[in-house]
Amino acid sequence: MMHVDEFTRLAEAGEAEFMYQYESSAAPATKQQLGIATARIGGGVAMSMRHDVTGYWSKALGFGTTEPVTAGVIDDVIAFYRAEGASGAVLQIAPDLLPSDWSDICRRHGLAATSPWIKLFAAVDDISTSHRTDLSVRAVEPVDYERWALTILGGFGMPTEGLADMMTDAVTHPGFRPFAAWDGDEMVAGASLFIHGQVGCLNATATLAGHRNRGAQTALIAARAQAAADAGCRWLSAETGRPADGESNPSLHNLIGSGLRPLYERENWAWTPTSRD
Repeated sequence: MMHVDEFTRLAEAGEAEFMYQYESSAAPATKQQLGIATARIGGGVAMSMRHDVTGYWSKALGFGTTEPVTAGVIDDVIAFYRAEGASGAVLQIAPDLLPSDWSDICRRHGLAATSPWIKLFAAVDDISTSHRTDLSVRAVEPVDYERWALTILGGFGMPTEGLADMMTDAVTHPGFRPFAAWDGDEMVAGASLFIHGQVGCLNATATLAGHRNRGAQTALIAARAQAAADAGCRWLSAETGRPADGESNPSLHNLIGSGLRPLYERENWAWTPTSRD
């Protein structure tokens, strides 16, 4: 059995790579339109999107997977965002990969903990393939990549201008396997699998508002788990937000119900250019 620290490293490295590919694979015109810049720093990745109105796409993660997280690494990350004129960013680092002086680093840069995410992990063979849905779930062909991107952005309530082009370009990367659920001829939900070595990373799962509670997410998990197994993956990873006290997160419920297990909670550390540096 692999040690939990190695699970952490595999899960973090996979997520970092698919996030990096989503933004770095964009065409030059799309990068200019959205203000995208990407960098590999200290074993992790940093992405900046100056014209992002959602606050989601400027983030740095994957640190501690190949080399230690140090004050110097974080200095370089913050310098990257300052050079790009970012209005803010989020740093995501697994709790057992944080250095002993993390509190000092946070004070130095004004990093503030916000709402945490839950990282989930499982052996591919432990994922349930049983599901109930009246929707048709299958892999997305290249002719429908743009439609897939629009569906996911619509499900998340994100704007489509620029972002749809970015996501359409990204899934041409050989690591991505896009999937969708159809109601007849209408695509109503989408999701992606990213193959990173022996890990299949579940990501970008969203259902249009009028088609929720029909089993789309559970069916998409099962379909992607099978695709990951077919690609030779041993493990499956995912992440989703931790619900506030007294609330629930349907995505978390579906992931756990399909066989994934919480591995750790990871804080989102927010930085703004007015922070103390």
